Parts: sequence; structure tokens; C-alpha cells
Amino acid sequence: VNNYIKIFDTTLRDGEQSPGISLGIGEKLEIAKQLKLLGVDIIEAGFPASSVGEFESVRNIAHQVQGATIAALSRTSLSDIDKTWDALRAAESPRIHVFIATSKLHMQKKLRMSEKEVAEATARGVSRAALFVSDVEFSPEDACRSDIDFMCKICQIAVDSGATTLNIPDTVGYTVPNEYGRLIKHVASTVKGEYTLSTHCHNDLGLAVANSLAGVENGARQIECAINGLGERAGNAAL
Repeated sequence: VNNYIKIFDTTLRDGEQSPGISLGIGEKLEIAKQLKLLGVDIIEAGFPASSVGEFESVRNIAHQVQGATIAALSRTSLSDIDKTWDALRAAESPRIHVFIATSKLHMQKKLRMSEKEVAEATARGVSRAALFVSDVEFSPEDACRSDIDFMCKICQIAVDSGATTLNIPDTVGYTVPNEYGRLIKHVASTVKGEYTLSTHCHNDLGLAVANSLAGVENGARQIECAINGLGERAGNAAL
């Protein structure tokens, strides 16, 4: 068993969703350099397809920060993934992080997509990302409120399409450690293939760090976190 725990810092992406936070290109670069000095393994630099400023920030960090993997978030649409690769292409070690929601609520109300459409979008998006990089992360958004069998099916499609990291997000900060640990263990025993399991926990119940550690106890080997627990609503697991 590989017992090295990768630290994936999302201060520049999820952390920037904190109320009242808006970082400029120069500020993002400065923070990325400090994260690299801290020894963070993966720096999630932003969400390139969401705005011109985000694209430029990610591109700037990809050009100037060596010694850590530079990741960027993308929806499953092919144009998003192409744009994400454009932003990352100068990185020494680039990672494309593809996500799509798997809970019924998110699929119906936000995506307005059927289970079949989500499965097809996952295969298409992850396959496209894998054309550009050998390091592809996949997240089933709102995993903890998803039907577990469907969520695992989507994760299996992602791995079969080229994902090398599976990240299981507690998007709404809803779960507790024994429940989250069980979920990670279930994914590890159900989804076949070579991949690293990852945690992404929000702090709405004050349990983001506890949930992340429960994930590690049950087989996760990457923790997603942010400096001082920054992030949307109550924040992320604190680095």
C-alpha cells in the first residue's frame, strides 16, 4: 500500500469562493509560490473556463511555478476541457480536474440531465482530458448525497476513461466521519483500476478535517484542503 498522503491545496480555486474574496493575477501567483514553498503536492490554480481572469491566472501560475503539480478545474464539456488545457499547457506537471454532479437533486435541478446523460458526459469529458495529460482527476460533485451505486458507476466510467485520481466530495458539508469513512472504503472496494482516492470535505458541521482523516484511515491517499480552511460557505478542510 502506498502510504504517502498527497496534499492538494485549493485555496486559489475553492478558497476564492469565500464571501468577499477576489484575488488578482499577481496575488494568485504570490500565493501559489508560497504553497510550493510549503511543500504542497498539487496546487489547484483555478477554473480557466469560468472567466478571462481565471484563465490568465492559471496560465501565469503554470508558466512560473515549478516543483508542484498545477491543477485546474473543468466541467465535462469539451470546450471547457480544451480551454483548461490551453491554460495549463506550460506547466511542468499539469493536472486536469473534471467534475460533474451525481446526486439526484443536482442532476435534476442544476444540470437538468438524466443518469444516462451524466454517464455519457463523464466518459466524453474524462477521455478528452486524458488526450492532453496523463494526470486526470475526476470528482462526482455532491457525492455524499448521491445514490452510492450510481456514483460508483460514474467513478468506474471515469477510471475506465483515463482518470488517475478519484475525488469524493462532501460538497454541502453534510456527512460525519464514520459515514464518510464508510463511503471511501466502499468506493475503494467497488471501483476497479489504478487510481488514487481523494477527500474533499466542507466544514458546515465543523467536521471537514475529521472527515478527511476518516477518509485517509479508509484508503484515501490525497486530501484536498485550503489555507486556514478558506472556501465557500463554512470553508474547506484546513491545510
